[in-house]
Amino acid sequence: MGTIDPRGEFVATKPTSASSSTCTASTSRSETVNGTHEFKIKGYSLAKGMGIGKYITSETFTVGGFAWTIYFYPDGKSAEDNAGYVSLFVALASEGTDVRALFELSLLDQSGKDNHKVHSHFNRMLDGGPYALKYRGSMWGYKRFFKRTLLETSDYLKDDCLIIHCCVGVVRSHTGGPKIYSIAVPPSDIGQHFGKLLESGKGADVTFEVDGEIFATHKLVLAARSPVFRAQLLGPMKDQNSQSIKVEDMMAPVFKVLLHFIYWDALPDMQEFFGLNSKWASTLMAQHLLAAADRYALERLRLLCEAKLCENVAINTVATTLALAEQHHCFQLKGACLRFSALPENLKAVMQTEGFEYLKESCPRVLSELLQYVARIGKHSAKSRAYYNEPYLDGCDVNGRRVKPRLY
Repeated sequence: MGTIDPRGEFVATKPTSASSSTCTASTSRSETVNGTHEFKIKGYSLAKGMGIGKYITSETFTVGGFAWTIYFYPDGKSAEDNAGYVSLFVALASEGTDVRALFELSLLDQSGKDNHKVHSHFNRMLDGGPYALKYRGSMWGYKRFFKRTLLETSDYLKDDCLIIHCCVGVVRSHTGGPKIYSIAVPPSDIGQHFGKLLESGKGADVTFEVDGEIFATHKLVLAARSPVFRAQLLGPMKDQNSQSIKVEDMMAPVFKVLLHFIYWDALPDMQEFFGLNSKWASTLMAQHLLAAADRYALERLRLLCEAKLCENVAINTVATTLALAEQHHCFQLKGACLRFSALPENLKAVMQTEGFEYLKESCPRVLSELLQYVARIGKHSAKSRAYYNEPYLDGCDVNGRRVKPRLY
């Protein structure tokens, strides 16, 4: 503030008591997004002698939005150690620039004494801060992680197997100011409202007869959720008697769950809904429900059933699930069933089930695909036994441009 004196000069003045001032504040917060991965190495003795700089890798795992891979060198990474040490590293496996992270690599004690060998970056953050990985393929770890002669007589090696535990903490930073107002907003409960409408039967304008049981429903709700119901109830080719419709080739409990999903947008607890407490009964219901979902073009319900069947794939049900996946074009589920059935420890038992007889009769073409999976697994096993002779497993120059090799 100031005034202009008669001579035209600006003169500064002190703020009066009426002047107002503002004070603002903000906070920068840095924290880590943590994730872990367990990497088992079975057949350690077969990996010995593969050569200095040659490695075995884990599957890729994701932490903090970035992909990571564990590299284990049975004969060491550096020629100067003359295969006297095993080397262990974790590497950035996705594109990224200056990804800052903390790491911990542990070799688990398998004697039950919890005397694990741990190399941790987390407990010495103040020494130098997080490690910055500049590009894809950048690594953190130890060339001399463990002396090999000591490792082979230790409790870390049991039944020719090593277990490696890796923890990655990706650093995330953000700045924010205080919230002046905070109002809690409850989650959407529209499904509960529609669900209670189904339970009450109020305003119902169409009934379905399924296996002798009557279900009162609402045309607009069904039409909004399913294009098949929309055509059946409101389309130009709608049923003549659109007030009462008989559903063939479906069990009443399956239709009941179908309606529950349409109104609630969620599957019910099967044990609470029907008293189904066995995995076999739940799988059977999921199989029937998948067929119903496909029939009424309920894509999300179909995927939920696929996921449920993938989780519960088992010897006694995999063949019928495979036939179902083939008939209803569920390609992800079909692939999971084929891989499970083709495993040497599963194949014979699967072929002895009644479901396999049904599969042969209803979907004979799938048998040739199953044979291809069996052959592929056999080829993979043969290559795995000879992997140390393959030149593309050389890990000496990790420069971020190499992709993880696949055997098939």
